[in-house]
Amino acid sequence: MEGRREPPIAAVGGYDVLARLGPAGAYGRISTVYRGARRSDGRNVALKQVCLSGLSANLKDSLDCEIRFLASAATPTSSASLMSSNVFLIIDSTNYARSSIEGHVKFAHKANLVYVPGRRITFLVLEFCEGGDLAAYIKRNGRVQEHVVRKFMRQLGAGLKVLRTHHIIHRDLKPENILLSTPTADAVLKIADFGLSRFLPPGEYVEMVCGSPFYMAPEVMLFQKYDDKVDMWSIGVIFFELLNGYPPFHGRSYVELLQNIKKCTSLPFSELLLRSLHPDTVNMCARLLCVDPEERLPFDEFYRASSSQDCVSLHNA
Repeated sequence: MEGRREPPIAAVGGYDVLARLGPAGAYGRISTVYRGARRSDGRNVALKQVCLSGLSANLKDSLDCEIRFLASAATPTSSASLMSSNVFLIIDSTNYARSSIEGHVKFAHKANLVYVPGRRITFLVLEFCEGGDLAAYIKRNGRVQEHVVRKFMRQLGAGLKVLRTHHIIHRDLKPENILLSTPTADAVLKIADFGLSRFLPPGEYVEMVCGSPFYMAPEVMLFQKYDDKVDMWSIGVIFFELLNGYPPFHGRSYVELLQNIKKCTSLPFSELLLRSLHPDTVNMCARLLCVDPEERLPFDEFYRASSSQDCVSLHNA
């Protein structure tokens, strides 16, 4: 590391806490993310602090799911290892006790989790992404060039592939929860913040309303049972926002937002932008944003298309 590192404001296990970055997504005010450094080698990390006493039963379940997923998937022997992948990585270490938290969350994997006895606070030690999040990238750059969007979609498809392998639905995919390794167009994208994620076996459904309104699938807003296709809707909104510079649907309430979604007969691209986009790009976005989840582009087809050289080669059935 070049230069002198700023003095730490605190120490957690083998890590120095250097600066506060902000709240930690789904856990809100009871969780904070800090920038830190591993003392042994100076590696930059993100330290996610969670105040356990402030967690509801649902959030405790979410924390359990988040840690188990990140820890098991990051294990080198895992069938879907996250090493060098497009999912936010929990740093590998075996130097810290894998404890139970208030008798609820039990860690059976190699999560680098630092438990602070008696303080009812835990820290997840995560990789540090220098590029910030995708929301900030869009704010800086505005509409993103189509070839860059295609590359980003390939990476999001690869990240979702890992989630699907572990039967995890994210439920809060949005630009704020997608991190960039660098602030440039050649960044590696990382799906992050699994605070609302949960394990969902094939063929099962959930009913809990959660997520961020502008990226929330219609079936969630309608209090209907849903499955992993809600993540595909969110990907569609992100896809549109990257191409256009802002989300496709707006509303001052859930009711108004849902009404605007239902009355939309075609994607609200400007005519000028629409003429510049490849038809398959528009088609993919439209199929991801099908209101009926049964008609929505399934993950397997999205993954195949986004992984191909041309990113998309889709045709309506």
